[in-house]
Amino acid sequence: GTYPGDNVRDGHFANMRNKALGSQHLLSLPREHGNSASGTFGYLGGRLTMPGTGVSLLVPHGAIPQGKFYEMYLVLNKAESTLLPSEGTQTVLSPAVTCGPTGLLLCRPVVLTIPHCADVGSSDWIYQLKTQSHQGNWEEVVTLDEETLNTPCYCQLEAKSCHILLDQLGTYVFVGESYSRSAIKRLQLAIFAPTICTSLEYSLKVYCLEDTPNALKVPSVTLQHVVWAVPASQSCWCWQALHCTFTLERYSQASTELTCKICVRQVEGEGQIFQLHITLGEVSSGEVGGQQRNTLRRSSVLQHLALSFPLQHASSFDTLCSHHSGTSTSTTQVGPYAFKIPLSIRQKICNSLDAPNSRGNDWRLLAQKLSMDRYLNYFATKASPTGVLLDLWEAEHQDDGDLNTLASALEEMGKSEMLVVMATEGDC
Repeated sequence: GTYPGDNVRDGHFANMRNKALGSQHLLSLPREHGNSASGTFGYLGGRLTMPGTGVSLLVPHGAIPQGKFYEMYLVLNKAESTLLPSEGTQTVLSPAVTCGPTGLLLCRPVVLTIPHCADVGSSDWIYQLKTQSHQGNWEEVVTLDEETLNTPCYCQLEAKSCHILLDQLGTYVFVGESYSRSAIKRLQLAIFAPTICTSLEYSLKVYCLEDTPNALKVPSVTLQHVVWAVPASQSCWCWQALHCTFTLERYSQASTELTCKICVRQVEGEGQIFQLHITLGEVSSGEVGGQQRNTLRRSSVLQHLALSFPLQHASSFDTLCSHHSGTSTSTTQVGPYAFKIPLSIRQKICNSLDAPNSRGNDWRLLAQKLSMDRYLNYFATKASPTGVLLDLWEAEHQDDGDLNTLASALEEMGKSEMLVVMATEGDC
């Protein structure tokens, strides 16, 4: 599809955040529409969501001290303002997200949800969560499956998202390191071209993006089987860190049909082909561009490319991201309406499961039934382990909100009395 020449600015949002946030936090918030969101939360909690990005922040009931109100925000950081970590053979798997303000007093963990582009079906990843210090350095927070009692957070990894229980707000990114050739990272291909061309030259811009918002990689891209007569000396491949541009020359303006295949591949392994057909002047905006998700195996070759071409954003890519994410705005839900589990039901579940019992059908079994038992000691240190598990469940099910999964887990645990409560007090 076509894209504008300048970034779209949202003056209303800029004025809102300038008025709402303290001056010490203003400089970290960008003005670009769709890259940041903010909302005011109190003791009742709520949820801050950036639609179309996969990024959200769940503020549980009781996380903010009673009588206090915090203006909280989310920011999708750009590479030029946040230098992403690139130690050794690690690769970035998620956008760098700032949740703030930092230094807030929280009475219970909040849940930050960020998307990632790792294929979790391949077990050959070493996952790590990193945070950025005030000096700009990236520091390890936790390596998954290496948690200790001193680990300050818990990561619940899903197919395309990571839900992070946090006691401290800040800037976080999810990274991975492959220890074999079987580790897979999801990429997507985006092709952009003008719908109308009055000159003999015609350019295609090809972006290779990680399968998360505002992230990208640069694999090997070649143009094959051009059915438009192109003199070899006039075909230019412009290699850049963000995208490559193919400039083609036709014999005359009467030539309006372009058919080609774009092949994305690594030096080793098979490539994947994207077929493109363009008819100039006869298509509407949005019909030229195309996207195709590609799965590329991360080998030493891709690691070398990632290290050889540091990630840096350019204005052309900023507009691509704006186009790619649409015109969505942030969504703020406050109080009971932000949660799928009614507060009365939640409290009764916690009262029933928090205390360990000899039968074992307490919060530990609930964690097992909900596949949240990777490191139980994290929950054991909390005043209400069940409550933290339910917070994590809320973050996982923010889209479907299906209480049947929770009801099924309670039924398997033999907690039939909880099913009666859910049936009479909730909408199960």
